[in-house]
Amino acid sequence: MASTETQPKSEGDLTPRREDTVASGAPAAPARGGPGGDLAGLEAGLDALDTRATTRTPLPRLLRQKALPPLIAVVLVLALWQAAFALHLKPDYQLPSPLMVWDALAEEWYKGTILGVVWQSVSRGALGFVVALVIGTPLGLLVARVRPVRAAIGPILSGLQSLPSVAWVPAAIIWFGLTDATIYAVVLLGAVPSIANGLVAGVDRIDPLHLRAGKVIGATGLRGVRHVLLPAALPGYVAGLKQGWAFSWRSLMAAELIATSPELGVGLGRLLDTGRSYQDMPLVLGAILLILLVGIGIELLVFAPVERRVLRHRGLLR
Repeated sequence: MASTETQPKSEGDLTPRREDTVASGAPAAPARGGPGGDLAGLEAGLDALDTRATTRTPLPRLLRQKALPPLIAVVLVLALWQAAFALHLKPDYQLPSPLMVWDALAEEWYKGTILGVVWQSVSRGALGFVVALVIGTPLGLLVARVRPVRAAIGPILSGLQSLPSVAWVPAAIIWFGLTDATIYAVVLLGAVPSIANGLVAGVDRIDPLHLRAGKVIGATGLRGVRHVLLPAALPGYVAGLKQGWAFSWRSLMAAELIATSPELGVGLGRLLDTGRSYQDMPLVLGAILLILLVGIGIELLVFAPVERRVLRHRGLLR
């Protein structure tokens, strides 16, 4: 029979020997001072933290969680609207029923004009937002990183963001006349401050250690902006983009509603003003409904997926 007797330990040797660990049945651990021992344990712990259970949500459950609540809300609003119409809280020409609004939109559809109207406004809003993005991003970086510029321009950007976009329409008409330049000027003045301020807020929330680490590895100047500053500021930047789109869409509607001319074409704002001119309340409510649907659609199809991806990448959303 093999002997399990081990040599006696010295008084100063408090580290258990491998033979003692094996004999006692405990799992053997790498030596503390061994090559790669501590590093392997650290990597294993980090891997355990990064590992997440990826389970696909069943489709019925996903529909129940995502689609059912807004559907119930829409049905409730329509029911209340129909009840108000049935109770004659307002005359029919002031408060039409949902079916009357649907008929007004269907008539525009049969005329073949409704898609062109929606596209006119969406294309203007998208182009204006892209230009605002090109202007607002470097402006936000400049304000965020250069203190004298921030002291001089920062309060002005905050003031412009709080200024109603409709206030710019009369000035833009005087400057540019009844042209597309008026529309885009109002959109830019509404969207650029929001995008710039969103980026400034995102940069302000960056951990200074990230910026120092970027300098250590040589990420300075434009390289640092691309690889360190913008990625770290993405949550605030995306929030600024969402707000910038909301401001640009509202500015566009205000400009189309006030600046009416045959040269400007017919957008959703012009359709809304046409309904007002003819006292056609179903058309007015139909135009408002289209404006609302376009805004919600852009939010759900463009900005919501981008925001979820950014938050999930930061570990803030599962």
